[in-house]
Amino acid sequence: MTASTLEHTVLPPTEPLDELVAMLRTFSGPELATTLSGPNGQHLILPAEVFEVLRDIVEAMAAGQAVTIAPVHQRLTTQEAADLLGVSRPTLVKLLEAGDMPFEQPGRHRRVRLADVLAYRERSSLERRAALDRMVEIADEADMYERTATPKRTR
Repeated sequence: MTASTLEHTVLPPTEPLDELVAMLRTFSGPELATTLSGPNGQHLILPAEVFEVLRDIVEAMAAGQAVTIAPVHQRLTTQEAADLLGVSRPTLVKLLEAGDMPFEQPGRHRRVRLADVLAYRERSSLERRAALDRMVEIADEADMYERTATPKRTR
């Protein structure tokens, strides 16, 4: 695998992408098949998954965001994984040691698969959402939404 396929970040172009975004949003559905025309006149049919990724990239760039592309099987350092999750490296190491996420330690340094980090992030997000939903249920059952703090009026 070459360095160019490990990770690649692209800044948004300076010209507006509104017209392209509008056109790409008109395509949808599982039968999605789009033809790509190359500079030499050759035409290729893009699989739906590839088209959806391209559409997401264009929408992100139109919003002024840079886009980073990295293969899912990539191995990350603990610092890279921690940055991706928005936690400190020691916190990530505690998660690894607790068995919350698989890792490899071929030598002195731990390595984490990007796919495992993304799966952990998704699991954590679902667990947080479920906990918040449960808190709302409890507050609703206790009629806490009906109780309001009314400030005392002074004359």
